[in-house]
Amino acid sequence: MEVSVNDRLGVLGGMGPQATNTFYQLVIDRTDAHTDQEHVNALILSDCQMPDRTAAILGTAEEQEAVFRRLLADARLLEGAGCTVLAVPCNTSHFFLDRVQEQISIPIVHMIRETARLLVSQGKKRPGILATDGTIRTGLYQREFAAFGIYAAAPRPAAQKQVMSLIYDDIKAGKAGDPEKFAAFTKDLVEQGCDCAVLACTELSVFASEHHLSSFYVDAMEVLAQRSIEVCHKPLRTIFRK
Repeated sequence: MEVSVNDRLGVLGGMGPQATNTFYQLVIDRTDAHTDQEHVNALILSDCQMPDRTAAILGTAEEQEAVFRRLLADARLLEGAGCTVLAVPCNTSHFFLDRVQEQISIPIVHMIRETARLLVSQGKKRPGILATDGTIRTGLYQREFAAFGIYAAAPRPAAQKQVMSLIYDDIKAGKAGDPEKFAAFTKDLVEQGCDCAVLACTELSVFASEHHLSSFYVDAMEVLAQRSIEVCHKPLRTIFRK
């Protein structure tokens, strides 16, 4: 993926607002910068009125089209403002992004595919996917990962309810995430033989920013942040995790 030397990262966010804030903080933290001028130039659009992506995916064709049209309008707004590459810190919205990419001329950094490439480089074979019902049921991660020869597992139904509760009842509601819920669905993935767990919802990335997690967890939004820095031709700061 090539962008011009006058790089400007467009962030299509607001899904949710705290996740967008966490994403930009990751971009700042992961950029090896020592002055303001060495950081990534960015334009952030936080569209908090975006319809719920999970509800749309599991709903009607009209509901899906409404989300697609709004994502496309936002992408065009950022493109028209001079952005040279887009990042969308919302996993579930990636259901729509190939269609959006067809309608704009600047590249979108695809969080799921970039995460798959990272797992291949790490030799992972059996990741567990922690995500919304919409992301899980559409097979977004499973399909993209399979294209890279990686076969992903989803939490079993009782554990998936805990994932959704942590996302919607805790993080989206402005609460601190419940570590007991997190431990319960992690245990489920370990029992299924997973060799890592992908945080495939940006609200889980918010949880990760508040809790120390081991290297068993791969944060897709962190992958997106690092790749966004790279395509904007800025150096990465090395972060060591145990």
